[in-house]
Amino acid sequence: MKQALAIAAVCLLAAVLMIPGASLYFESGGGVRCTNCHEMQPHFDAWHASSHRGTGCEKCHGGALTLDPAFHQTNVKRAVSHLRGELPEQTNLASSQVSAVSELCAGCHRQEHAAWKSGGHSATYSRIFLDRKHNTKHMLMDDCLRCHGMYFEGGIGDLVTPVDRNGPWRLARPELAEMPSMPCLTCHAIHREGSPLLKTKDGPKQEIARPSLAFYDRRTQRHVPLADLPVPAMRQGERLVKMSKDQRQALCYQCHAPTAAMQVASGDDRTGAGVHEGIGCLACHAQHGQKTRASCAACHPKMSNCGIDVEKMDTTFLSDSSKNNIHWVKCADCHPKGVPRKVATKLETQQ
Repeated sequence: MKQALAIAAVCLLAAVLMIPGASLYFESGGGVRCTNCHEMQPHFDAWHASSHRGTGCEKCHGGALTLDPAFHQTNVKRAVSHLRGELPEQTNLASSQVSAVSELCAGCHRQEHAAWKSGGHSATYSRIFLDRKHNTKHMLMDDCLRCHGMYFEGGIGDLVTPVDRNGPWRLARPELAEMPSMPCLTCHAIHREGSPLLKTKDGPKQEIARPSLAFYDRRTQRHVPLADLPVPAMRQGERLVKMSKDQRQALCYQCHAPTAAMQVASGDDRTGAGVHEGIGCLACHAQHGQKTRASCAACHPKMSNCGIDVEKMDTTFLSDSSKNNIHWVKCADCHPKGVPRKVATKLETQQ
């Protein structure tokens, strides 16, 4: 009996050690051994030509030393599916795995990850989908997942219950509650073709956008590169609004979009108009944290043409309750009887 137990224990230990051992075997090949499973070849080829090609697979996807048992369990399931020939048309990350990858991004991109973590785009599933104020005014629908929860497997009814305006609402999958609904892979395709980041140059040759910038399309389960995303032609009434040439804002428009009429301030639109016409989104919003505290000082003097501190003007920059939205406020909104002439400074008077 003791001998049988000993043999069973040895077999169990061997089986347990086999899992991280297999992971270590694939890691040691620098990613090449991953292609032993032919369905991984397209992913390997994309990674090998990407700006992350110098970063090993295990750095972003986990490896032999990963302590999460679910990670190793998933690998075993995939290996079994491979051996059985039960392969999906596309091999994609599950929502929980995407969240794990986002946390691993912090290993190299500490500042960017910290800014994202402290900003609005790190909002969790519970914060987005259990918001009573929103849910009583707007019916939850599958289209919500286009921006919030694009990696979720299923429809809105599989995520939130009940789907009505009465509530009380709860998540059908409680384990998603504290996971980010807009992880890093929402706007970054880490396998996107491009060169590694080099020492930055000055002037017009300096890089504006990284090759990884791309929008994840939930329908096709593929990233759409930044260059292929359109910047809409926006209007105020019949007038065509002047738009910034910053292509990065095309990414913002995928979620902060106007209605079909393409009117400024319609839908979720935040197109700059009025005194801010022609200014791109990222001129005022920090890239990852979306902080706007220093945005005024970045562009113009503290005092406006009429001698008032711009940060203390009656706009939504000062207070959310202001009727003058900072995105499209006009001088005439505060001066309906006519815009006053510029107040000359003391230095200008002396000259």
